[in-house]
Parts: sequence; C-alpha cells; structure tokens
Amino acid sequence: MKTIKTTMVLVMMLIAGITYSQKKNGTIYIDHPAITTVEAMTQAFVRGDTQKVAGYLADDFMAYNGVSINPNEKGQNKETFSNAAKGWNDALDYFSISRTPGAYPDALEYKDDNQKDVIWVQTWEDLKGVHKKTGVKINQPMHRLFVVNKDNKIQTIITYNNANIGSEIRQSYSDRKNGIIYNHHENINSVRKLMYALENKDLDKAHSFYDENARFMNSSSSTYESISLTEQKEIDKRIFDTYDITSVDMVGYPDYLHYEMGDARVVQSWWNINLTRKSDKKAIVLPIHYLMDFNEEGKIISETAYYDSKLLD
Repeated sequence: MKTIKTTMVLVMMLIAGITYSQKKNGTIYIDHPAITTVEAMTQAFVRGDTQKVAGYLADDFMAYNGVSINPNEKGQNKETFSNAAKGWNDALDYFSISRTPGAYPDALEYKDDNQKDVIWVQTWEDLKGVHKKTGVKINQPMHRLFVVNKDNKIQTIITYNNANIGSEIRQSYSDRKNGIIYNHHENINSVRKLMYALENKDLDKAHSFYDENARFMNSSSSTYESISLTEQKEIDKRIFDTYDITSVDMVGYPDYLHYEMGDARVVQSWWNINLTRKSDKKAIVLPIHYLMDFNEEGKIISETAYYDSKLLD
C-alpha cells in the first residue's frame, strides 16, 4: 500500500510539474487588422501598384530573404521593395499570390516587452506565373513572416521560398550547352545489336545488354510503374510465343545524348517491328520509339518504350 501511495504522489507531482511548466506568451488571431494590411499590400504588389505598396510600408521597412546563406544580407528597403512590384508584374504573365488551399494567415500578439508595439503575421501562400521572356513556369509555395507596427504599417518581411526557379530564369536568358549528341557511339552499337538479336530470336543475347537491375516502362501501361528485367524476360517470351518477328527495321538513325547535367547517357531510337501473329497469320507493323539509359559500363539501366498497343489487337 505504501508503494502504491508513493507512486501516486510521484505521478501527481509529475502532472503538476508539466502543468506549471506551460506558459502563455501571447494571443493568436485568425482575424486582425494586421492580416488585412498584409493581404491588401500583397494584392497591390501583384497588380504592380508601387504607390499602393509603399503606402502599406513603414519608413524603416526592410525585406529579407529567409533562406539566404549570405551573413551580410542587407535586404531591401521601402523604395526597392515597392519598385519591385512593377518589376514582377512586368516580368510575369498570370502573376498571382494567393492563400495556399486549406491555409490561412495568423496574427501573433506577443507579451514580450520588446514585441508589445508590433504584431507578427505569418502566411502560407502559392506564388504563380509564367516568365514572359523565358517561358519558365512558377508554381511554388511561399511562407512569409511580417512585422506590423502599432500604426498598422508593415515594418519587416521575411520570405522563405525555393530559389531554384529564379536561378532557372536567370540561366534561361542565354544559350547554354548541356552535353553532346552523337550519331555514332558504342552505346548506339549496343542498341542496334540488341534489336537485331530480337529479330533473330536470340533473347539471351538481347537481354545481355541490360544491367541486372534494369527497369522497364512502356507507354501502354495503365499503372506507369516500372518492372524488373526478370519480369520483362517473361513478357518477351510471351511475345515470341504469340508472334513471329519477320524483320526489325531502323527508322532514321539513333541519337546518343550524353548530358552534362546529371551525367545522363541516353540512346533514343526509332524502329518498325514487322510481326506475324501466329494464331491468324495477320501481318502487323509496330512503330516503336525507345529511350534507353546507360551506365558508365555501357549497360542499359532503364528502358522506356513508346508504341500503340492497339495495333497488336
């Protein structure tokens, strides 16, 4: 009994400790004049109305990039930020900033002495548009923190978003090579040997050009999920049981693309596969386009086939 009482006392003390460790530090509002100011300024920014934007900002206003790694980040002052509204509006078609579906702003009123004259507003928004010069599509979430002073003027903005889209826009202003295209290459040779091995019903040789972990996809799949080499071998066997391949004819010529970005190695090729269905001797011509990714060792690590499966019905 003594042990039970001791345990109960300890539990009660623990609960009391948890209760007393909680401390309120302010109030969160779902509706507040500061939220109205923030959203009104945002829509003026989208319209490119620099004067309206400036009217919502405090004289000592500063805007900062929340994801910048520059320790000497100086931010944008009132004039620079206001003028940026016209720049964004001029640069983008279909420009919009709107609440992320299901999200809404919060206004936070802190009790701290150094926060008593300001309200913090936090927003979750979607930034959208199409860059007029480069055609880059912008569709990204954005989180912002606003400090609104006692005069209901925005004093500070801290923005958190992905900088990669801005980088893509800047890079798209000039031509840039991204690798080399070959019309003759050992990987092209491998694709030709693979296809003609199929023509000659040599499945073992055809499959030898694939890495053991290769993945396969095709445009007729309803799930768009890749399959393994083992599964592809079973499909190839069923095809050979159903059809005779009379010839495999190359259309045009294959390209081997060695990309600088990602160091990707891709052979794209076009073929007409001439088949005869064994059940009724029907002749079928199947146009097919392959994208085959290679590894450094010259083995195919993924294959995507594009064709009209209805031709086989």
